[in-house]
Amino acid sequence: MDKITTVAVIDGQGGGIGSIIIEKLKSKIPNIKILALGTNANATKSMLKAGANEGATGENAIVYNAKEADIIMGVVAILMPNSMMGELSPKMAEAIGGSHAMKILIPLSKCNIKIAIPGEYNIQQCIDSSVELVKDHISNLE
Repeated sequence: MDKITTVAVIDGQGGGIGSIIIEKLKSKIPNIKILALGTNANATKSMLKAGANEGATGENAIVYNAKEADIIMGVVAILMPNSMMGELSPKMAEAIGGSHAMKILIPLSKCNIKIAIPGEYNIQQCIDSSVELVKDHISNLE
């Protein structure tokens, strides 16, 4: 692979789900660049601690980096304006949704969204599946 794939992981509140995603990505796909994009400083700090290569916080950071990423990961709510108790602004949701990056999103019941997939999956299974989707997407780019 000539170009290193850039994965932007977007999270808010405490950054817990983003941190788990980053730890899994680092262990399964070591040759990628991971950007931790937090809606707040605590989320960014947690994701950097989990192993992200770089981090940035806030609306402008997310809007700017959404167009630079090859893949965007997070919970499905990152596409919804005013989600995460209002931390995710309409501008952020628009930038993420409008980005040409592949979006690999995790369903989360507290996002008040139901994804029509058969069966019940816990958050860990969804994160594991999302990492496999990243691997598949990168393989198809080669």
